[in-house]
Amino acid sequence: MKSLGKWFGSALAAGSFFALPLILVPSAVFAQTTEPLEAPAADTEGSATPDVSPLQSETPVTTDSAILQGLDKITARVSEFEAPIGETVHFGSFEIVAYACKKTPPEEPPESTAFLEITDVRPDEPASIVFKGWMFASSPALSAVEHPVYDVWVTGCREAPPAINPTPDENAVEGDTPTEEPAAQ
Repeated sequence: MKSLGKWFGSALAAGSFFALPLILVPSAVFAQTTEPLEAPAADTEGSATPDVSPLQSETPVTTDSAILQGLDKITARVSEFEAPIGETVHFGSFEIVAYACKKTPPEEPPESTAFLEITDVRPDEPASIVFKGWMFASSPALSAVEHPVYDVWVTGCREAPPAINPTPDENAVEGDTPTEEPAAQ
């Protein structure tokens, strides 16, 4: 027991030796001034200042569906499926509704987040909400589904391809409709 006290005593002495320079810092280093700070003068001749600060983050990209993976713990089978925003999809006894799925812009580190509501619907029991909240693709254990049979996690978000609008014929005149010629007999 004496050796333990001796060790702690020497550790405390060593700690106080290293902390001593922090305690004896002159008060002039932390002195506060009462003079107001002035903003730097604007450069009226030079280049235009950017509207967005380089430290500001971009807004996340909103998508049309969440890409999810599910694990059936009984069969050890992993399935990947897509959950369109606002629609109900089924995985085992789960009904999953994705309310939002956002991903970071390409110039930032990749991250996908989805707001999900997962309901366990069994025929012999009333439906119960198993999970409701945000899931992060980079940290699936941060907000995990607690269920004895199934696991579900977000792997990404998918944007719908842009709709292709047919362009009208440039040579057509308004009111003209193509008509079929009667077949020659």
